[in-house]
Amino acid sequence: MKRTINKVAVIGSGIMGSGIACHFANIGVEVLLLDIVPRELNEKEQKKGLTLEDKEVRNRIVNDSLQNSLKSKPSPIYHKDFANRITTGNLEDDIAKVSEADWIIEVVVERLDIKKQVFEKLEKHRKPGTLITSNTSGIPIKFMNEGRSEDFQKHFCGTHFFNPPRYLRLFEIIPGPDTSEEVLDFLNDYGKKFLGKKSVIAKDTPAFIGNRVGIFSIMSLFHMVKDMDMTIEEVDKLTGPVIGRQKSATFRTVDVVGLDTLVHVANGLYENVPEDEAHDLFALPDFIQTMMDNKWLGSKTGQGFYKKEKKEDGSSEIKSLDLDKMEFRDRKSAKFSVLEQTKTIDKLSDRYKVLIKDEGKAGKFYRKNFSALFAYASNRIPEITDELYKIDDAMQAGFGWEHGPFQVWDALGVEKGIEMMKAEGYEPAAWVSEMVDAGITSFYSVKEGNTYYYEIPKKEHVKVPGQDSYIILDNIRESKAVFQNSGVVVEDLGDGILNLEFRSKMNSIGGDVLDGINKAIDLAEKEYRGLVVSNDGKNFSVGANIGMIFMMAVEQEYDELNMAIKYFQDTMMRMRYSSIPTVSAPHNMA
Repeated sequence: MKRTINKVAVIGSGIMGSGIACHFANIGVEVLLLDIVPRELNEKEQKKGLTLEDKEVRNRIVNDSLQNSLKSKPSPIYHKDFANRITTGNLEDDIAKVSEADWIIEVVVERLDIKKQVFEKLEKHRKPGTLITSNTSGIPIKFMNEGRSEDFQKHFCGTHFFNPPRYLRLFEIIPGPDTSEEVLDFLNDYGKKFLGKKSVIAKDTPAFIGNRVGIFSIMSLFHMVKDMDMTIEEVDKLTGPVIGRQKSATFRTVDVVGLDTLVHVANGLYENVPEDEAHDLFALPDFIQTMMDNKWLGSKTGQGFYKKEKKEDGSSEIKSLDLDKMEFRDRKSAKFSVLEQTKTIDKLSDRYKVLIKDEGKAGKFYRKNFSALFAYASNRIPEITDELYKIDDAMQAGFGWEHGPFQVWDALGVEKGIEMMKAEGYEPAAWVSEMVDAGITSFYSVKEGNTYYYEIPKKEHVKVPGQDSYIILDNIRESKAVFQNSGVVVEDLGDGILNLEFRSKMNSIGGDVLDGINKAIDLAEKEYRGLVVSNDGKNFSVGANIGMIFMMAVEQEYDELNMAIKYFQDTMMRMRYSSIPTVSAPHNMA
């Protein structure tokens, strides 16, 4: 059947509910946002002489939650006017309005009994065929649809957005026992095409895919930091951009997300996966329990692993938590010689080999960390998913990792990874050893511009699904290059179309890039039908080469600076008025 989503009802207006509502408003969908009715008046309402029957009071929770979300940073809404697409209400007066929705998303508190009560109320008003999903982060889907009608169960599943919904790309879809294939296919496609997400269909297991592996990784570090006598600054230095992770790395990220959020998931895993070989790692270390008791939850409470303190002169400074003394102290710089060696290695996949060879504390850390991660990820198949690429997709989209566990392992070499794991006391899953014994030495391969992954039941590489509608430049790189200099490479995509890819530092625009653009237009106008400007870099382009401009200004070479600016403007005009179509495909920083 053909489905269109014109209106969505979001039930629950907390941080996630309001964030999800805003994200649908961002893409042009009308949203009905509902929450509970307050049980008592607040002080402000009492002074105004309001009663519990006044609409202002009855919608206070939902309106306050939405306004708090709209004021938060980074903003959940693309433009403030888009918030007009969100209509608020409460679950008593306005629940009948869910009959107008094409998709109902439940985002209430993580308690099965409350969720089931909400679903019972919703079913009385939901029109047959309407999608109904839960944003649960771990409650089994099979328990939530018990007692519901056949039509409800057929159209019901989990749709787990990651917080904040506008910015994190992972969209886990978790089928229930009766979810129809049509619903799964629709949500998978809708997530990619309309919500801008990386859709991953997961199994109905505790914490699904992203949080199962991601929380293991963080909890593993929590236990490792004391065992290796490391500071939080050292761990954050080693687990940030140098290995393709977020700049906030580990401890700063936990501060931003909230320690209580992480502990909630970790406790759930400790209770619900007793057979997990890493079960004990989900138990909270003493220092985490102390932080929870002290309400040191991160940014939301003003202190976590880091704390901003005001100085006497009015300025502020960041203090760090000493995990031995459990006191805040001045930040310590973390320096490792191996990180200096990797500064000149631009390609992330080439860095891993250098990092694990280090003889110092950093190398020991990476060998332990990667070994534990490889063993855990390989042992989760087929428990949480049958396909290894889904674990990598989930970690990239949900946790901001540039490479997932199997991609890192491939970069080191599968056999080298196994050797390292055994030296650290870990064993890979049996299927990995069987794969290597059969002569297959990588989890991924590239053929004819497509990525293939090792499918365990078939014991061979098969194509990762969903690639037919787009071109992955990494997969055709330099195979069809028609021109390149230090700033760009121009490649033939086929069908008479050229692609221009920036190759400068951070894809900044300088003289070589502008020369490359003009050369690409020359080639395209002469022998081709069109030109695309795109790349697979972290950012499309950080903008002009400021370093070059700064040097010209320092040397007071104003004529050269004016010429450089004019060259840029002339090049943009040439793209605009070229005799062939020129199309740019920007992403992230542009």
